[in-house]
Amino acid sequence: MSESRVDLVFDGRCGFCTRSVDWLRRLDRAGRVRFHPYQQAGVLTRFGLTEDEAGSAAWAFAGGRRAGGAGAVNLALDAALGTTLFSAVYHLPGIRWGQDRAYRWVAGHRHLLPGTTPWCRRYPDECGSPHRR
Repeated sequence: MSESRVDLVFDGRCGFCTRSVDWLRRLDRAGRVRFHPYQQAGVLTRFGLTEDEAGSAAWAFAGGRRAGGAGAVNLALDAALGTTLFSAVYHLPGIRWGQDRAYRWVAGHRHLLPGTTPWCRRYPDECGSPHRR
């Protein structure tokens, strides 16, 4: 079982991303995942990300590890469910390639996927200027 905490940086202006975060929050009954919209003041600096990096993929940080895209999703799922299964499967031959490819497709088409009210609209005080990406 994994007891580590994970910080997940995501696009708070994306309805699909927010829907995914809502789903992960429901899975995370122990409160092991902390969620940070990248538009929130100080988030990019705190996690050493550029706006382009944060705008193109979710990022997870846990115990000195940093993962983006599908790797971030697997780390966050592991933390939320108290396991290491998702990261272990991700590192099997061929699986990483397939998940990374699928993640890139989803990230590139997320504006077309079903979403919900974006985080930054729900919690405007947590996000920067509405004119930021």
